[in-house]
Amino acid sequence: MVPEVIERRILLIRGQKVMLDSHLAELYNVETKVLKRAVRRNIERFPRDFMFQLTKEERDILRSQFGTLRWGEHAKYLPYVFTEQGVAMLSGVLHSKRAVQVNIEIMRAFVRLREILSTNKDLARKLEELERKYDEKFRVVFDAIRQLIYPVRYLGIHPYGLN
Repeated sequence: MVPEVIERRILLIRGQKVMLDSHLAELYNVETKVLKRAVRRNIERFPRDFMFQLTKEERDILRSQFGTLRWGEHAKYLPYVFTEQGVAMLSGVLHSKRAVQVNIEIMRAFVRLREILSTNKDLARKLEELERKYDEKFRVVFDAIRQLIYPVRYLGIHPYGLN
């Protein structure tokens, strides 16, 4: 299984990284209804933070983003999405060697995504630090330029004896 294929199927919905039931079924090489049936039989393993159903609006937005209006066009039910924990739980309800191998690859993809996001946060933090650091240095330059533009006016006796 190519890791990039899995990574492209991780979506950000409601602020969570998730995968669609149809994408997971395709990766596991089962029909979506088979995956959903296995989940329904073990629903106690899938609390709301592991799996949730998309709203009609969310489904329509996804359809437009996939670039094909046929995806989900005739679906009877709204799709479910699974968080990283939900995907991990799927390996316990789908009893096949392929499901185990696919789950391992999906978990690795989630970890890689987390590492990339962490690296980006570190880079953003370092950039902010550099900006603050250089702001201080540029303030000195700006102060020097201001002094050249607006020389200090002396009150009283001039230090060099000039009035």
